[in-house]
Amino acid sequence: MAYNRPWKSFAEQLELLKSRGMLVTDEVAALRYLERIGYYRLTAYWYSFRVFKLEQDPATKVLRTARTDQFEADTQFVDAVELYLFDKKLRLLVMDALERIEIALRVDIAYLLGQRNTFAHLDAKQLHPSFAGKVNKRTGMTTFEAWRDKYTGLLQRSKEDFVKHYRAQHGPDLPLWVAVEVWDFGAVSQLLAMMKVADQQHIAAKYGVSDWKVFQSWVRSLSYLRNLTAHHSRLWNRNVTDQPGLPNQGAVAWCDDFIGKADLIAKPFVLLAIARHMVKVVCPRTEWHMRMQHHLQKFPPQHSRRKLSIADMGAPAGWESWWIGEIQAGK
Repeated sequence: MAYNRPWKSFAEQLELLKSRGMLVTDEVAALRYLERIGYYRLTAYWYSFRVFKLEQDPATKVLRTARTDQFEADTQFVDAVELYLFDKKLRLLVMDALERIEIALRVDIAYLLGQRNTFAHLDAKQLHPSFAGKVNKRTGMTTFEAWRDKYTGLLQRSKEDFVKHYRAQHGPDLPLWVAVEVWDFGAVSQLLAMMKVADQQHIAAKYGVSDWKVFQSWVRSLSYLRNLTAHHSRLWNRNVTDQPGLPNQGAVAWCDDFIGKADLIAKPFVLLAIARHMVKVVCPRTEWHMRMQHHLQKFPPQHSRRKLSIADMGAPAGWESWWIGEIQAGK
């Protein structure tokens, strides 16, 4: 279908919202937000305030929930803006934690594999043959070959002086403990997933997780979270497509609140909990989790008849009871 919606001025955008039932108490401020943030980005934050209705699919006769263009009673423009600002600070807090986790995982991998082979990241024999050797039917490449291409691209795009120095002094290949400095979170996650089981177990144990497959899924999900935050995407109530696994009941105490609850695992709060778990291992004296708790507890109230809360993020009831607790980590 051809796109046929016309361009609209900021004033026309605001009038459209008002015609759909949104209350605008300060038009000057609302216009400034539209000019600075953009109508389309804000759409993600007033979407939850839309009126939804049941309708019957004409083909299947099945009832489905459909979104209308109208807003719930008493919805104000500021409701969406406050939600946007809450989400912005949420992303900044998440990035702070993910930076620490990513750097720590780089060291974990480099320290473990580097003692066996200076260039372990370039030698598939140092990895699990089944994991690293799995062939992508579409590309014909093994998982390791695809990862090596990714690494090569990251290396070529790097503007870091240390890359030029090492290549000038020692040749084209960087030792593992230097190479990790050009990796992104995706490269970290992908190499971890190719490592031998004993090596994955060793790193997982450091973070108090006995199931290496669960830990691998945690790191993969945090890589997904990193991509969301880096691209300034809506986070607070997002449907998580790369969901983490969870350990058995009782293995990691806080995880018990999520086990068997698909609706909670599909939302981002569990990823915040994983970040909390790992950053407390990396930085035992951190106050990051306290800053995050304070932010979550300041979830903005709404004027709209439809009330939102951190429960829409997938926060389980009583989460505060374990959020500031200690993490049982390995050595």
